[in-house]
Amino acid sequence: MGIRYIKEPELIDPVLVASWPGIGNIGLIAVDTLRRTMHAEEIACIEPVDFFYPNKVIIRDGELVDMEFPTCGFYYQRTDKRDLILFVGEEQPAEGGRIYAEGSKAYAMANLVLDVAQKFGCRRIYTSGAAVAPIHHTAKSRVWAVPNSQRLLDEIKHYDNTVLMSDIEGRGGQGNITGLNGLLLGVARRRGIDAICIMGEIPVYLQGFPFPYPKGSKVVLEVLTSALGIRADLETVNQLAEQSERELSALYERLPQEIREQLDRLKQATVAAQESTGGITEEDKKKILEDIDKFFKRGGREEQH
Repeated sequence: MGIRYIKEPELIDPVLVASWPGIGNIGLIAVDTLRRTMHAEEIACIEPVDFFYPNKVIIRDGELVDMEFPTCGFYYQRTDKRDLILFVGEEQPAEGGRIYAEGSKAYAMANLVLDVAQKFGCRRIYTSGAAVAPIHHTAKSRVWAVPNSQRLLDEIKHYDNTVLMSDIEGRGGQGNITGLNGLLLGVARRRGIDAICIMGEIPVYLQGFPFPYPKGSKVVLEVLTSALGIRADLETVNQLAEQSERELSALYERLPQEIREQLDRLKQATVAAQESTGGITEEDKKKILEDIDKFFKRGGREEQH
């Protein structure tokens, strides 16, 4: 279990931005977009053998010659203000059939990520994921933020289109971040490293669908690039967001009228909710999710009476 270094450049005041798969792959799309558009170079990777089962085996001329594992790579790019390290993990090291990382493997991976961050002198870390919210898919997502230090609160309050998770109505000043996005913040706090998790909103009724939600990734990128003072080409994620909304609109037309009426109520409530950090009732949320789940279990067919 360890890290394989490909190169060890001298970096100036670097910031690490980490991502893993999650709901809507919001954080993964955001950080991988930065990696590709900024032409970041790989500098290290986490050895996968102790964390993952192989995705596949490679057979050549009848002989099994290799195994392919999920990759967890570090990439760097220099910018005008500070250097940037991007961590892109293709999978979270889950145990016991869980979706999100928990247990000793998750803790070990979090520490390895921080080992690399400290080796190159990072004093700030960002993680990114999804915030499941009672919003409509046509609305602009907000960004929810959670820092691991009280002194970061005032800074976050100046981020555009961003709200502290603890300020969301109905949470009583509390919150929960699943998987490595939250774990990394906690381990960083123990090491004395400032860290912030920023999460793009995804509609509550889409959280269980196995497709990405780039509208959430877009707002995460907008906050990241502004906070870090970097330039990045967001055209790709803009196109993905537009395509996603077209596909969701087509899906919306297939929904039974009763569900469309509920989602229309949600659409009207979204504006009010974002102005007051409120939202629809838990009863409404539960009914929307139950009805949509029933609809898709029927294969997208309306119930016959």
